[in-house]
Amino acid sequence: MGLLTFKGGIHPDDGKRFSKDQAIREIQPKGDLVYPLSQHIGAPANPVVKKGDHVLKGQMIAEAGGFVSAPLYASVSGTVKGLEYRFNPTGSRVECIVIENDNEYSEAEYEQVKPLDTMTEEEILEKISNAGVVGMGGAGFPTRVKLSPKEPDKIEYIIANCAECEPYITADYRRMLEYTDELVSGMRVVLSLFPNAKGYFAVEDNKRDCAEKIRTAIAGEPRMDVKILAAKYPQGAERQLIYAVTKRAINSSMLPADAGCIVDNVETLIAIHTAVVEGKPLTERVVTVSGDAVANPGNFKVLLGTSHEELIKAAGGFSSDPEKLISGGPMMGFAMVTADAPVTKTSSSILAFKEDVVAKSPETACINCGRCVEVCPSRLIPSRLADYAQRHDEDIFVTMNGLECVECGSCSYVCPAKRPLKQAIGSMRKSALANKRKK
Repeated sequence: MGLLTFKGGIHPDDGKRFSKDQAIREIQPKGDLVYPLSQHIGAPANPVVKKGDHVLKGQMIAEAGGFVSAPLYASVSGTVKGLEYRFNPTGSRVECIVIENDNEYSEAEYEQVKPLDTMTEEEILEKISNAGVVGMGGAGFPTRVKLSPKEPDKIEYIIANCAECEPYITADYRRMLEYTDELVSGMRVVLSLFPNAKGYFAVEDNKRDCAEKIRTAIAGEPRMDVKILAAKYPQGAERQLIYAVTKRAINSSMLPADAGCIVDNVETLIAIHTAVVEGKPLTERVVTVSGDAVANPGNFKVLLGTSHEELIKAAGGFSSDPEKLISGGPMMGFAMVTADAPVTKTSSSILAFKEDVVAKSPETACINCGRCVEVCPSRLIPSRLADYAQRHDEDIFVTMNGLECVECGSCSYVCPAKRPLKQAIGSMRKSALANKRKK
């Protein structure tokens, strides 16, 4: 049987050699901790602390601002310095709670946990919601909402996104190797909510060691299995992952639940385990620090709110001044305007590169080679969609299925004319979606 995959996609240099063999190291922050109130899709969290308050690690500092929202918790003990506008990893100045770390890490008392098999579905969902768990692969969708589909009995597949197809990032890889039991426990929690579902750990074939470790951990679990995917970008994109594993297709007007699927990434499933089995809120995550401008690339378990500058110092600093800093992966991440931005729930990595290759690649005219069409996982014509976007022709952009773009950047990567196809399409897509919501 061949490897599971989808049509299209690319094979960039994965860059994982820099950090894949570096075990996760825990670091303690030394400076102030900064918590943006919006670290998720939906309404921002509402502060429940004020300047001068003393807080404990694990204490709620902001409550959910609605059903599609998530609370925030202090990751250290210390004193609230107030609400301030600070840069987030994507370069926006946003409202944040700032806490002065007292370096004592005094922890709040948590509710006593109950065995999973004695908890009701609502109790499990409340634990996940109250812990502030969101999609930690980058989307930031509140997990309680994702795990509350209209027709739960129709959910047939719980897919653990273990692909980690973005180049350079190895945080999930190390999590799978070092926190296998917690990952499997998280899957067990989710499966308890969906009695008709089976759980699949979808792992790329360049991570066979992870697949074998997970297989050993799920021995005796009849509702769990490992699926091996072809190593290809964007194998971990939700639509492509669902198709590869189930051969079911979804489009921009559908949710995974419409195809009987729920997808959670590795870090999210571990956070679910922490919330339900250990009874603790979300206060930390693993982040990769990598790139050819980093002295000692690695993977770090870091408290939320820690400055990326401290992460870089933990990785030995820069080996040379970088021309480019990226939050997330090089394909779908964001260029950072400053490293003085906090780690958030969706921060998977910070990458530093000696050269800004994209900026040094001048754009030329399209030569109609069709390479962008060959690699597009959504089977679109990116060169034409970019033309419509640049002409602000929203009607024909939508007619030509521009909303189906997953903004993976494969088209820009292969374009010999170095056209910023993804950026043009993404900008028009956001505008078209906003107008669609207004109507």
